[in-house]
Amino acid sequence: MNTIKIEDKEFDILLENDNIAKRTRLIGIQINVDYENRCPVFIGVLNGSFLFMADLVKEITLPCEMAFIRVSSYKDTQSTGEIKEAFGLPGNLKDRDIILVEDIVDTGFTLAYILKEVYKQQPASVKVCSLLLKPEALKAPIEELEYVGFEVANEFVVGYGLDYNGLGRNLNHIYKAKTVASPLP
Repeated sequence: MNTIKIEDKEFDILLENDNIAKRTRLIGIQINVDYENRCPVFIGVLNGSFLFMADLVKEITLPCEMAFIRVSSYKDTQSTGEIKEAFGLPGNLKDRDIILVEDIVDTGFTLAYILKEVYKQQPASVKVCSLLLKPEALKAPIEELEYVGFEVANEFVVGYGLDYNGLGRNLNHIYKAKTVASPLP
């Protein structure tokens, strides 16, 4: 089934789970090489990153720690860049190697806020690993963005942790919103 419906929107398949798994495996291999003889702290940004992070850390063969944070932002259909606060950020990040795990980076506002909070603790290093990146939506470059699964167009996506009105996170594949052609006059 290549088209699904969630509430009032229809979605077409964008990335199949097999491709996600292959790319996740390759990112895991690269992290294992890059962090050899170190013990990184993976910090997943909830809610969207939970499936990607679970699959990613299964590929990690070196000692590592895991934590999750949640960032609360003002709700809107477009990101306003106004962040209320981060919940659950570990307090012992000084001199540690941090890998922030995101489901998607679009404007980068939320990620910039999280990075600012992480740097306050003086970690040894900070990198970002995101399953998806929307280069067209990015408002400013993020130097820490080291590992990217897939670059996608500036379209609405759902599945594999990503949601539409809280629904669809459990889908195995990633889908993009169908664009409906406007009727001719």
